[in-house]
Amino acid sequence: MLKKLNAKNFESEISNGTVLVDFYADWCGPCKMIAPIIEEIANERDDIIVGKINVDDDTPIAIKYNVISIPTLIVFKNGQEIKRIVGYTTKENILSAL
Repeated sequence: MLKKLNAKNFESEISNGTVLVDFYADWCGPCKMIAPIIEEIANERDDIIVGKINVDDDTPIAIKYNVISIPTLIVFKNGQEIKRIVGYTTKENILSAL
């Protein structure tokens, strides 16, 4: 299941287990291209949390995690960043980061 992340739930959602976070914006073309892949992974993987956070709505979180370009995918393990992918990529690359 794909979770909508925001300033209120972000830290608690990334604190336990493996979490894939898609930092995106509604106006971003590559973000729209990668969105179906992210949703597919969310529907296929019950062992991880998959979330999306809009950088325009929650800019302080994007700044905290040094998100400069979008889409940026960050994999967190128990609250710690373990992998980062910037820009459009394939499903295989995302899965290998997990």
